[in-house]
Order: sequence, then structure tokens, then C-alpha cells
Amino acid sequence: MLSERRLEVLRAIVQDYVGTEEPVGSKALTERHRLGVSPATVRNDMAALEEEGYIAQPHTSAGRIPTDKGYRLFVDKLAAVKPMSPPERRAIQNFLGGAVDLDDVVTRTVRLLAQLTRQVAVVQYPSLTRSTVRHVELLPMAPARVMLVVITDTGRVEQRMIDCPAPFGETSLADLRARLNSRVTGRRFSDVPQLVQDLPEAFEEAEDRGMVSTVLATLLETLVEETEERLVIGGTANLTRFGHDFPLAIRPVLEALEEQVVLLKLLGEAKDPAMRVRIGHENAHEGLNSTSVVSVGYGSGGEAVAKLGVVGPTRMDYPGTMGAVRAVARYVGQILAES
Repeated sequence: MLSERRLEVLRAIVQDYVGTEEPVGSKALTERHRLGVSPATVRNDMAALEEEGYIAQPHTSAGRIPTDKGYRLFVDKLAAVKPMSPPERRAIQNFLGGAVDLDDVVTRTVRLLAQLTRQVAVVQYPSLTRSTVRHVELLPMAPARVMLVVITDTGRVEQRMIDCPAPFGETSLADLRARLNSRVTGRRFSDVPQLVQDLPEAFEEAEDRGMVSTVLATLLETLVEETEERLVIGGTANLTRFGHDFPLAIRPVLEALEEQVVLLKLLGEAKDPAMRVRIGHENAHEGLNSTSVVSVGYGSGGEAVAKLGVVGPTRMDYPGTMGAVRAVARYVGQILAES
């Protein structure tokens, strides 16, 4: 266990390096921070921190920089999440509150996160597997053609065109619409297959039962297709401001960000609402070993339906980034609850 003084020295090194982008020396630390000890004592503390792997000397200068292990300890023990100021909170609320639908909410959230943190923002769409059905609509488009519209509690809308084997009467269509909604409204998507499996038997005419089976098959196909998660990413250009933070090259980072599977793994399990900070080599993908990822779940009713977060260099303002990510997630959850 590190002493409190050495923890304070580590905190000061992280803060200075993040702020100045320059390796930090003992003389600068004693001048900028009230550590209450001499530069010689700070040098001894820095030597101990280096020996234990919390800081490193990038070149032969006297300055030190935090390692992944040092940032980890800083985040776990030393960093207090920076709260958003009242003007910042109002700006977030006003910007996100102007969204007209779910796509607009996600697009605005990505833009806002990228602007607030000056990092790469990643937002996952609410998953159908964790959503509930708000309404199912069946719209006649032609005598034997129907549009299926499924609306979720998060405002997500899925549409499918269905070609039926024979014309569908308006009365039968209205009957199916009513029966379908009575069974699935307010229920989780994962429960829908079991809830509708015997629905064709509720119709007397064999022809109607065939139509109902066709509609249900399309509904269930939609649920299967849409279990694939969707992501939106923005602010990639922000990485160009941190070229010197990527010791090898920025290209592996950009290539990793193009892979949706990689990003989903970075964000973590959508149902987990807790904030997660993955630093440097804690990211399994080699191309992202020079980055940190801050993510958190968002949703309504205290349950996460998806994740959002940011990707940036390990030399990151962790308290500010964590505060921004948490605040934006909270407002997005409020919007979904009110939609």
C-alpha cells in the first residue's frame, strides 16, 4: 500500500501531465502543489512510485509520466468525478431536449459527448432484447400487402413490409391488431414469441390463420434481426489533436474504432449500468492499448437499455470525462422515460 503522501504525489503527477502534456519533475511538483515536503523528499517518493510501476521516465530528462497502472490507481482511489456546472447542465438538457425521435436523440448525444469531452463519442442504440413493446401497428398498403410497425418503450421504431399469400380483410386486420396489442403491449421483446405462438388458432377462417402466421413470422424475424446491436460514433477527428499521445501510430486506433464488435466489447454489457473506465492495456484489442474508454449504461426506470461512452488517449482528464459521460447518460435516460 502506498502512503498518503505518495498517493498525493501521484495525483499531482497525473494532474500536471494531463494539463501540460510534459513529463513532470520534482521541482515543478513542489512549486505547483502544496505537498508540504522538500523537493528531495518528492524525488524519493517519485523513485518509489517508479520502482512500483506507477510512473515512468519516457526519456533521459528528469520528468516522469503516469503508467497505465498509475492512471488506474488515480481513477480508483484519487479521482473525484467532476460535477457539471449549472450552465453546462442546462446546455445539455436544452440540446438533447430538442430531439424529435430516437435517431435524433442518439445523433445529438454523440455530437454532445464529443464536444464536451473532446474525445471520440460512442453511443449504443437501445437494444430490443431489453426493450418492451409500446405498440404494434398493422397498416394495409395493398389488398395482400401490410406494413408492420413496432414501437418500443425507448422510442425505437421498426418497420417491415409483409406480402401476404392472399388479400387481408380490414376486419380481420383490425382484429389481429387488437389481439396482438392486448398480448404484447408493455411486455419485453424476449417474451413476445411465447405470447403470440397460439394466436393463429384464435381465428376461425383457415385463410385468416394463414395471414396471421405470415404476420407473426415477420414480427419474430424482426426481433431476431434486430438483436444485432447498433452503434453511432462521432468526434473521430478529435484524435488528431493527440497525435503525440499514440506512441506507435494513430492508424491502429482508427482501424479498431471501425469495428463494431470491438466497440461493443469496449462499452461492456449493456444491462450493466455502472460506470467503467478501461485504461490502456486493460483494453483487449491491441490497437487500443494506448487509449482509455469511459462508459456507462443509460435507460429509464433505473434499468440500463444500452451504453454510451468516450474513447481517448490514456492522458485524459478522467474526472471531467467521467462527469460528462455520467451527466449525458442521465439526461438521455430522462428523455427516453418521457418519450
